[in-house]
Amino acid sequence: MTGSDNRPSHIRLTSHPGAGAPTRFPIHWGEADAKARGPVIGTVSRFGDRNAIGTHGGSYSLYRALAVSSGALNPIQRPDLTNTAPVVPVGPFPQWSDPGRIVSLDPFGHLAADLFADLIAEGVDIRPTIAITKARLTLNEIQEAIRLGRLQVDGTVVHEHGDVSVIKAAVDPVWYLPGIAERFGVKEEKLRRVLFEQTAGMYPELVTRPDLSVFLPPIGGITLYLFGDPAAVADPRRRLTCRVHDECNGSDVFGSDICTCRPYLLHGIEECVAEAQRGGAGLIVYNRKEGRALGEVTKFLVYNARKRQEGGDTAAKYFERTECVAGVQDARFQELMPDVLHWLGITRIDRFVSMSDMKHDAVVRSGIEIGERVAIPDDRIPIDALVEMEAKKAAGYYTPTAPPAPDDLADTKGRSLDDF
Repeated sequence: MTGSDNRPSHIRLTSHPGAGAPTRFPIHWGEADAKARGPVIGTVSRFGDRNAIGTHGGSYSLYRALAVSSGALNPIQRPDLTNTAPVVPVGPFPQWSDPGRIVSLDPFGHLAADLFADLIAEGVDIRPTIAITKARLTLNEIQEAIRLGRLQVDGTVVHEHGDVSVIKAAVDPVWYLPGIAERFGVKEEKLRRVLFEQTAGMYPELVTRPDLSVFLPPIGGITLYLFGDPAAVADPRRRLTCRVHDECNGSDVFGSDICTCRPYLLHGIEECVAEAQRGGAGLIVYNRKEGRALGEVTKFLVYNARKRQEGGDTAAKYFERTECVAGVQDARFQELMPDVLHWLGITRIDRFVSMSDMKHDAVVRSGIEIGERVAIPDDRIPIDALVEMEAKKAAGYYTPTAPPAPDDLADTKGRSLDDF
């Protein structure tokens, strides 16, 4: 029953006992057959249809709520998915039916419109959680690499004016809570309670509906940038170069020189393009984890604390300043990061463009082999980012040379706020 504006005429409080009727579409995570596994249906669906806690759209779901409240969007609007199918096929791969390999995304998410077309036609609100398209990248750094002879125009990967062909995939998070708990070594009941408490009770079904095992968290997702033949990504006979990159808006987009993020991202893209031109494939995994998943406000507070501390910004106190402000040095962890690699069917990465031990170890622990680790060239590091780089090397990040001694870190100083 709905009101004149198509909104439900009454509110169901899911925190009350008995408010959650059994879903018509239970999810059997890890089933190799999509129909047997079942679709993922969020809270925008009809009562009794939905089988997931949370709603589609991640952090953008609140903008949808604003659009509904302002009258710009009909709350029962269903997307027309005509012609939205992936531009290239992905999977299925054996990892999709291993419930321990993939716990943070729906491996069938890009195929939902096709696999469950009959249910969608009946009015069940099933939405893709992965979309795959094609594009070209135009980057000054790639054009500079062409000018310097590091890359060549080939007409297929790199085009006449320096733009690069790429396949892009956007992935929204879909968490299988029993698998998430196992991955982090905690009991599912504890995980559900902490998620409930740390979101200020936003999702009461986390604790009132143990029968719902899938959660659509209100966080950013992942974007994949694939260079070269997509079939080469999962083919162990062909080489794969990969960079896993965590979002840094200030550097990636605006070129801030306090960190190495954009230089390393562009170095990774260049290495991926070169691999694709050699007949292999390149892959950039771009995770929305701004400020080590602590957020940009926290990151900027840390910047100020680092530059204003007694003695100025030093590598010796680089991680300490973050922990003083945020309570933890890094909240990314990386335990869930390899899931998207398994979704792509990857079993080996020949060249891993990263110095992060956390990323490397998480990938290897998940069962993916890594050949060569590739560090950022020294001439790509901005002067003001030397503090960060020396601190990371001393903390155990990969380096082809000997890491700095602890006594040397105090001498590695960056600029103060007065220099800006």
